[in-house]
Amino acid sequence: MPDPRYMGGQAVMEGVMMRGPRTWAVAVRTPDDDVELTVHDAPTWAERWSKIPVVRGVMALAESLSLGFKALTWSADRQLPEDERISPKAMGWTMAVSLVFFMAVFLVLPALGTNALGDRLGVDGFWYHLLEGGVRLGIFLGYLLLIGLLPDIKRVFQYHGAEHKAIAAYENGVELTPDSAQQFTTQHVRCGTNFLLTVMVVTIVVYAFVGRPALPLLIASRILLIPLIAGLAYEVIRFAARHMDKAWVRVAMRPGLALQRLTTREPSLDQLAIAITSLRAVMTAEQLAEVESRTATAPSLVTPAFRGAL
Repeated sequence: MPDPRYMGGQAVMEGVMMRGPRTWAVAVRTPDDDVELTVHDAPTWAERWSKIPVVRGVMALAESLSLGFKALTWSADRQLPEDERISPKAMGWTMAVSLVFFMAVFLVLPALGTNALGDRLGVDGFWYHLLEGGVRLGIFLGYLLLIGLLPDIKRVFQYHGAEHKAIAAYENGVELTPDSAQQFTTQHVRCGTNFLLTVMVVTIVVYAFVGRPALPLLIASRILLIPLIAGLAYEVIRFAARHMDKAWVRVAMRPGLALQRLTTREPSLDQLAIAITSLRAVMTAEQLAEVESRTATAPSLVTPAFRGAL
């Protein structure tokens, strides 16, 4: 079976973006119930850093964010009449505001809250950073629960589940059809949700080395250390994806997999068809030939697709 390590994806507006060894694609369902597909060459600039631990994670994350922005913009435009579509400049400002919001809510707010709460409770040292991590996690969980109530976000979460199931069907060697993919779980160890939870755990360790400086430096450290934390979290997920055969690794990944219950929903067969369309569009000729040769078989274990690596 061709090495599936490059297969990854992202849910977008009424569709799924997939990235393969050489290309990336987005498939969406339009308001007219048509399916639109766009395919592009995958960027390769992050590959030059692939041998440098931590740095490769930062570069890969930057590359993924860039692709995600392009895919989200394209998918959103497909849901609107041509004269109402969002300009790249407007979408750029939207993403910039979203980034500022993310840093304010998930980095600055927990730091400010814990600074006051720590004094009141008399908490210091590592326990202070553990408390901050708990506050940050609580805000994150509350945010996911709230946005999960929005109908449009529920649809995105369904496509997120479809993305995971399609990749699981491919990586587990079964026939790549909506019915076959539907048998798999919506959880996947390489999911961005798992990455975000890992980030929150890594922040506790990294910030513990910083200590508790004056408030301006405390807030600055929370922002300036984001690349280091992201790079370390990437290495943790990369290691886990390569060693899911070990019991202790599977246990360590359970919280991240459980958290995906908040960011994925069971997809419909139509949504799975969209995910599979996107996935097939990024396969090489060899991968497509291998997929076409498969027969209809049920997976022996309906579990997350742990094979492959970041």
